Amino acid sequence: MTKLVAGIFFDLIGILSYVFPGFSEIIDLIWAPISGLLLAKMYKGNTGKIAGVLGFLEELILFTDIIPTFTITWIYTYIIKKEN
Repeated sequence: MTKLVAGIFFDLIGILSYVFPGFSEIIDLIWAPISGLLLAKMYKGNTGKIAGVLGFLEELILFTDIIPTFTITWIYTYIIKKEN
């Protein structure tokens, strides 16, 4: 559950760029690599690597910040793949 709570928090950070309309691109440039690294560290193996790349790209592509990458990765890992 810790990863889920952390993931929701990190997804909210990613969405914060919509709160600051002239600075959103700068915020996304700063948050994109951090998001990718956090995903790769939180989820080991191929899941973390793929999620890290997708999270990085999701933050850089315009209008995709709303996608909750951390939460989706948690759902995939613990509900779809059913890891402990």
